[in-house]
Amino acid sequence: MANPTAHSSSVNFRETCFIQSASAIENAPADQGWEVAFAGRSNSGKSSAINALTGIDKLARTSRTPGRTQLINFFALSDSQRLVDLPGYGFAKVPLAVKKKWNQQLERYLQYRESLRGLVMLMDIRHPLTDADKQMLDWAVAASMPVHILLTKADKLKRGPAQNTLLSVRRELAAHAELVSVQCFSSLKRQGINELGKQINRWLTDESVMDPLQETPEEE
Repeated sequence: MANPTAHSSSVNFRETCFIQSASAIENAPADQGWEVAFAGRSNSGKSSAINALTGIDKLARTSRTPGRTQLINFFALSDSQRLVDLPGYGFAKVPLAVKKKWNQQLERYLQYRESLRGLVMLMDIRHPLTDADKQMLDWAVAASMPVHILLTKADKLKRGPAQNTLLSVRRELAAHAELVSVQCFSSLKRQGINELGKQINRWLTDESVMDPLQETPEEE
């Protein structure tokens, strides 16, 4: 049985620092330790969420031009723990060849990155579960990868509609409840940061996280 205390010390998000950018998975840091990746449509608020989580305003660069950044950005929490900012997907103005290349990269990353412990997916709460989001979810589920969805920009909706959207998304993804969790989030209002931090801390410190995803032998 895996030892859940092997990385038992809590993550200190304020110690996060930038490591490197990579134009392809082959150029990523060594596939060792544990990491959590952030994925979402272009302009879904990935960089803002990372900045809010860490409390470091300009750690991850935000862009006013959706689809502009096509690099994988790696941030160190410790010698063996990382956050990863994946390129935004689903932006229509990106050339088809570029879009196809990055779809292949993202799929490979989810399937073959041994150090990847979980995926934080960001969706604008006003437009959740687009076709591009569903494709990313399909890849993650196929790879048995735990996913935590942030319904971002929750401050744009009143509490009632926001909760209705949250419940609706949970219902739609109920078949994958063992792998997928969902919460409301707002970087601007700092809503949901503690919940997000607890989830990432669990992924990066508890070896038992992956146990339910493994097949267990039947007792004789």
